Amino acid sequence: MSLRAALRRIGPALALAGLLGAAQVAAQTADDDTEAEAPPPEEQYAAPLFDPGVATLPAGANGAYRIELRAPNPLRDLLLRHLDLVRFRDQADISPVEVGRLLAATPAQVRSLLEPEGYFNAVVEVARDDAEGGPPLLRVRVEPGPPTRVERVQLEIQGPYAEAMGAGDPALQRRWQRLQSRWLLPSGSAFSQPAWNTAKNALLASLRSRGYASAAFAGTGAEVDAARNRARLFVVVDSGPAYRIGEIRIEGLERTPPEAALNLLPFETGQPYTEKMLLDYQEALQKSGLYEGVAVELDLDPQQADRATVVARLREQATQNATVSVGFSSNTGPRVGLEHTHRRAFGRDLVASSKLKLGRDERELSFDLLTYPQPGGYRNLVGLRADYLDAGGAVTQTQRVRVGRSRDTERLDRLYYLEYNRTTLDTATQSTTDRAVLANSEWVRRDVNNLVFPTRGLILSAQGGAGVAQDADRERGPFARLYLAGVWYQPLFGGWLGQVRAEVAQVLKRESLGIPDSLLFRAGGDDSVRGYGYRTLGPVRDGAVVGGPVMATGSIELMRRFSQTSAQWRNWYGAVFVDAGNAAQDWEDYEPAIGYGVGVRWRSPIGPLRVDLAYGQKVKSVRLHVSVGVTF
Repeated sequence: MSLRAALRRIGPALALAGLLGAAQVAAQTADDDTEAEAPPPEEQYAAPLFDPGVATLPAGANGAYRIELRAPNPLRDLLLRHLDLVRFRDQADISPVEVGRLLAATPAQVRSLLEPEGYFNAVVEVARDDAEGGPPLLRVRVEPGPPTRVERVQLEIQGPYAEAMGAGDPALQRRWQRLQSRWLLPSGSAFSQPAWNTAKNALLASLRSRGYASAAFAGTGAEVDAARNRARLFVVVDSGPAYRIGEIRIEGLERTPPEAALNLLPFETGQPYTEKMLLDYQEALQKSGLYEGVAVELDLDPQQADRATVVARLREQATQNATVSVGFSSNTGPRVGLEHTHRRAFGRDLVASSKLKLGRDERELSFDLLTYPQPGGYRNLVGLRADYLDAGGAVTQTQRVRVGRSRDTERLDRLYYLEYNRTTLDTATQSTTDRAVLANSEWVRRDVNNLVFPTRGLILSAQGGAGVAQDADRERGPFARLYLAGVWYQPLFGGWLGQVRAEVAQVLKRESLGIPDSLLFRAGGDDSVRGYGYRTLGPVRDGAVVGGPVMATGSIELMRRFSQTSAQWRNWYGAVFVDAGNAAQDWEDYEPAIGYGVGVRWRSPIGPLRVDLAYGQKVKSVRLHVSVGVTF
């Protein structure tokens, strides 16, 4: 084999490995000894670039006066919400004497509203303009003066934490240094009461989240020198005892055994407490599908800190529920579906899930039997599934029987199974049926800032399996199947968000051996190469697109929010993208198809709604793609 041919064979795999390696470095999370860093406070009162500086309020149909308020924003908005002069302007029966009283009281009220915001030397001028033929115009002009800034910060800690530091505990010493360096109101920052409260609460929350769950303030103080516009801050925290995990108490169950909840524990008794432990446990309970309501709390009795009780209050899901769905996918057209779940199947600790989906191009019938969580969090499963797909000019019908086990954790989902696969592929002139038995493992890791709408981090998916196939010509032989995919999310300059997606796959087998088409690969569609129909990219046989043993696809997308300030448009984004990829019989025949276009994103509660208009360069046509949710 020539060097050029060898590079063509391994090129897609090398490109994906390089991409995901770089992404993994960028997405690495801090180690367990690192505090979560709170975002720095924004400049609270920076005026907009084109702020007019004035708001004029009409009197209304029955109003007694109009108002002209001059003040920088957002202070002007604060005054408009809270000034008595504004709140009473539409009262028709207000007397001229009362109007005069409200106007005279305005300067003092303005100052009382601005002082908590850090402005202690505001200059307020009021005037009345009695224009003929209409309600009087009351003018209020506010010069807030310079903001008060923090001059000095003194943070102290006492209690068991301080005692352990004094005894030479280096980990606690480093942690206290980090907490001090990340204090949200450092010297030189603008002081305000909301910012002061936020900084104190963040400090306390950091201590409580890592072992010292009953930490409280022993004393706090903010001394403001109004003449100099300077503030000195003092905070003393009593850490309280360090907590360790003790008894796990499960409450609220009627038919579900408590062992099912205990088997999902992501920690062991005796471990030092962290808030993340309880959050991880709560998420694991919610993901199990057994409980409708979940609340996990730590008993804060300081006398029991060495063996603190964790209480999980659970409310069970209904024994049975059914869901009817109607939907549309630009991949496979309109569809209707019915799902039924029984959480006490056959009177045992089993969950039975049945699913029927009927669509124009795709149909599915499945039945899965899943045990309650076993020790270590694993769940055993048995599954039956039949699929029908009409795509690319070929009709694929697949029947599967699967036996295995799964385990889902906060970031990592694992699935191991043994599968029997029978697939019939119908093209214009022939029909072939291939069979296979394979052992397979699937692995998905999510290191992203938000599972519903990620904007930073990395998602990796890998599959690996091997088995024996028997094709339509009765030829039998071994094969292996490999798949790797990744999506990298990264904020960029100027408010742009970047997304890089790539996948590479290959089936290793004897060239003459046929394996089920559902175990091979095709490209094209909403989450593959946009601009092309669903699974319409791949080798062509008898005028139809069929699965190929090799596949590689990639995508680069840039996305930007429509508006940073408008509440109406904050969850809407525009996007531009370029996709490329294909499936083939081997890497020497591989030739990527290109698609590119523009789209709109909506940050919905169930995940991003994506509407894309893409041009497929190979087919020279425009295609609309609509999808909801994260790719995987």
